[in-house]
Amino acid sequence: MWAVLRRRVASSSSSVLAQSFRDARSSRCYISTPIETLVSRGGSRIAGIVGHLGYQVVTGFPIGSKPLREVISLVRKYPPVSVHARLFSADTGELVDAVVPFMGESVTDGTLANFLKQPGDHVELDEPIAQIETDKVTIEVNSPEAGVIEQLVAKVGDTVEPGTKIAVISKSGGVTHVAPSEEKPSKAVSELSTARTKKVDMEKPKAETPPPKSETPPIKEKPKAPSLPPSKPSAKEPQLPPKERERRVPMTRLRKRVATRLKDSQNTFAMLTTFNEVDMTNLMKLRSDYKDAFVEQHGVKLGLMSGFVKAAVSALQNQPIINAVIDGDDIIYRDYIDISIAVGTPKGLVVPVIRNADRMNFAEIEKEINILAKKANDGSISIDEMAGGSFTISNGGVYGSLLSTPIINPPQSAILGMHSLVSRPMAVGGEIVPRPMMYIALTYDHRLIDGREAVFFLRRIKDVVEDPRRLLLDI
Repeated sequence: MWAVLRRRVASSSSSVLAQSFRDARSSRCYISTPIETLVSRGGSRIAGIVGHLGYQVVTGFPIGSKPLREVISLVRKYPPVSVHARLFSADTGELVDAVVPFMGESVTDGTLANFLKQPGDHVELDEPIAQIETDKVTIEVNSPEAGVIEQLVAKVGDTVEPGTKIAVISKSGGVTHVAPSEEKPSKAVSELSTARTKKVDMEKPKAETPPPKSETPPIKEKPKAPSLPPSKPSAKEPQLPPKERERRVPMTRLRKRVATRLKDSQNTFAMLTTFNEVDMTNLMKLRSDYKDAFVEQHGVKLGLMSGFVKAAVSALQNQPIINAVIDGDDIIYRDYIDISIAVGTPKGLVVPVIRNADRMNFAEIEKEINILAKKANDGSISIDEMAGGSFTISNGGVYGSLLSTPIINPPQSAILGMHSLVSRPMAVGGEIVPRPMMYIALTYDHRLIDGREAVFFLRRIKDVVEDPRRLLLDI
């Protein structure tokens, strides 16, 4: 049968088609093409035409069941085309997309800060692979599956939203599998493409050599006018530093958000600051006398911040207008006390919130401050832990600030500023004695809070800190 087939094909006008049949017999392989393939299945009696269009597969028939003329006409009608490849991982679910998670109620997008993993790195389930920087916090993107990073889709600095794909992870270790029928192109297709290429090259006319350009006499250049020496700068002209000694770095989203909020606060509020000073002798003596017993009982150190939080709670209860806020033409009085604590981090200023501070004791306040401060410094604090707040305390004294005028944290109406402890001579009982003193400042919205209430508020904090026994007696 094969001998008859060769003679018929050789007598036809398609010599290329005959060569394809000889290669198909000798190689005993099949060619996967988008149209059809002539194959030899285990012997010279059976041959079939296998082809697929899209997702439809049509199997062939034995040559003996049809006249040879029909077989040749089918082959002429559907000539072989280029071989295509298909990855098994895409069809069997081996690739998994890593997407940006939900970032909070008030956060709609973020900036891709950096990738913690690169293509080819192995990742475990829920292992962080990237960091998204938002207006408030830095959120990590975790791996949805264990595997190998196949590719990074997004770029550092891109603005991404929840659900945006940033990377592709291969669960099978990044090995690309190829179907057996598609591993090597058949010899017939390769030789056929080579023959066609040579024929096209022979038919192309040789490029004509361009005629030699006529020589033109060189044009004499006109002599340039002598350049005037640069004018010396006047004595009054400022000498600016060279540009190569400057660096331009884009602002982070957190820094831009802080700058926007503080400027909005300055433009919105009628801010006024009042000051007072506090004698820290009794609070420091209380801390020194009971620090060991406090740690043994509660497992946390007794600091100065918990004393100021309790003093602020007492002052807010005495002056509820400080805990209120203006909303349009209305005043909103808050019947809860959530104290925001300003924390400076390497990435910027964050303000975590102590919820229901009026219901907490000294130990609970110290534990909550330590937890929130640790999360703020390592970047794991959530947006919910910074949302809200009715009053803010900022302790610039930890950096050595002696005096400052803090800016209100909107939508609040006041902020308390603490400063450094300095031993100063004070008149006590008619004598000059050294005392550990601290300046405190209250910045408030003068549209809502009058000077009288602001001074009474700061005076109450001074009284409670100088004599903590007032908290026990509620006086």
